[in-house]
Amino acid sequence: MNVLIITGGSNGIGKAVAEKYTLENYSVFSISRSKATNVSFHQITADLSDTTEAINAINSVFTNIDSNSISSITLLNNAGSLGEVNTVGNLDSEKIQQTIQLNTTTPLVLSNEFIKLTKELSCKKQIINISSGAATNPYSGWSVYCTSKAALDMTTRTIATEQNEVKNGVKCVAIYPGVVDTNMQAAIRKTSEKEFKNVQRFKELKENNELYSPKFVADKIYQIDIKNQLESGDIVDIRKF
Repeated sequence: MNVLIITGGSNGIGKAVAEKYTLENYSVFSISRSKATNVSFHQITADLSDTTEAINAINSVFTNIDSNSISSITLLNNAGSLGEVNTVGNLDSEKIQQTIQLNTTTPLVLSNEFIKLTKELSCKKQIINISSGAATNPYSGWSVYCTSKAALDMTTRTIATEQNEVKNGVKCVAIYPGVVDTNMQAAIRKTSEKEFKNVQRFKELKENNELYSPKFVADKIYQIDIKNQLESGDIVDIRKF
């Protein structure tokens, strides 16, 4: 049995990935705040910005699977938020905390639980983090998002460094999905130029039909995964594959 645990599987990239892996006969468990309709994968409702709910959710997955029958298991940290778009000095402090919690703290917490829960498994084990080019490119108005993704990249590298020293450790990689036609992109296009001076570029990407579809990204992620194209600790842009 191949198992995928994914966060934010109710829409966008997450839903497309969950559906792709389901089609490939994986047992898929989505953890998200809302539920998708007309899907055949397992859905666990949890507020991922709440640490206790996130921990309880991933533990509930392991109570529903037979560890002895697992041939591979993957945690895909996909859930995230753009957060408030504005320059530092004009942000709501509580919203800063909420975005960092969802984008950085929760993936680290879930990775911590995942490694503990799979410690005795001898099968293929991996963590895939959905990061962003914003981790390495500063955008005015995106300080919280850029910071959270940069931290996620370092989480990826650090976990890989630690797990490379462990017998049958967990592989950990990060993927930049490019600019994808999701609800997040719609939210970006609604921001004002005062809040985000690069907004026109994103509007033009939509107008020129230059956005990736979630299905395209899901297919790419699956192919990168099953072809074992990445080494633990790799952080790659999907556009290079």
